[in-house]
Amino acid sequence: MYKNIVAFIQELYQTKEFLPLHEPRFIGNEKKYVNETIDSTFVSSVGKYVTKFEEMVAKFSGAKYAVATSNGTSALHIGLKLVGVDESCEVITQPLTFIATANAINYCNAQPIFIDVDRDTLGLSPLKLKEFLEEFATLDADGNCINNSTNKIIKACVPMHTFGHPCKIDEIVEICESYNIAVVEDAAESLGSYYKGKHTGSFGKVGIFSFNGNKIITTGGGGMLVTDDEEFAKKAKHITTTAKVPNKYEYIHDEVGYNYRLTNLAAALGVAQMENLQLFIEKQRDLAKKYNNFFKDIEIEFIKEPKNSQSNYWLNAVILKDKQERDEFLKYTNDNSVMTRSIWRLMNKLDMFKDAQIGNLDNAEWLEDRVVNISSSVIV
Repeated sequence: MYKNIVAFIQELYQTKEFLPLHEPRFIGNEKKYVNETIDSTFVSSVGKYVTKFEEMVAKFSGAKYAVATSNGTSALHIGLKLVGVDESCEVITQPLTFIATANAINYCNAQPIFIDVDRDTLGLSPLKLKEFLEEFATLDADGNCINNSTNKIIKACVPMHTFGHPCKIDEIVEICESYNIAVVEDAAESLGSYYKGKHTGSFGKVGIFSFNGNKIITTGGGGMLVTDDEEFAKKAKHITTTAKVPNKYEYIHDEVGYNYRLTNLAAALGVAQMENLQLFIEKQRDLAKKYNNFFKDIEIEFIKEPKNSQSNYWLNAVILKDKQERDEFLKYTNDNSVMTRSIWRLMNKLDMFKDAQIGNLDNAEWLEDRVVNISSSVIV
């Protein structure tokens, strides 16, 4: 069976050479725009392409404002700071996620709380979230959500749209609003994904995207913070440029800031990639259909977009029978030049987060043992 899977993937990509999990595609104006940027000498964080890239992502995602950052993690860090997360706070998120989600919480000196995911979305479970809050949380006289087991404020919630598949984000936002918890959407993987017709990243107070080299579009390394809040956008741009106050002659900074701004050079790459984003999404969805049809015949479950969703299918994935079968599949495919990868180890199992409060994580633990990513580069 594994031999047939490898042969099918090699046929899709028309090669028997090593197949990475997801490599970038440069088929448009990337070299032209990057060369223009070099010729202009504006290669750092000031330049026309940074502004244009922000405008394109804002328009595409339906956000009023977008602020370009050096990577998705820095965007998430700033998003958490904007909603007031600090050392006095806790932040709810999911254990089944890339490390950056939990790291950004730690950058604010806040503590994560890990709540289970749903098997159909791989994202934060609204039901498990509601059950946790009903058991542990109360609102104090000032409207703060207090974790009765720690006496800390639960300030924010960070759901993540796993592999580009939207979670039940509207239900999560509704629950969080009733407890005065700000939602900061980790949409790092889901540019081009929609839930009930609305783009991911646009449901919470703040959303973020990533443009790492393996994402559906890339700037080499980069991120974007999106929001409909004008003050948040202004604040984000200010503190990501070292909180520098405009002055012709002097260096004046009015608070602790961060050197998180995306470079014009990287943004030039992003603008060219955005011009082909719709094509990439169409090709990814076509690839997912082919995978789905293939795996139906060999009785391995292919992970499809959840109900009410339109996914960008950034990373395709399958669910194996158990951990033993998963490991056998990983070994065979990688030994035969087709890169596959297990889903992330749960955050609460990592040393730095082992003392975090957790809910019942049955779904996350089940998925951790079985989910494998398969070749997902855009075929053009």
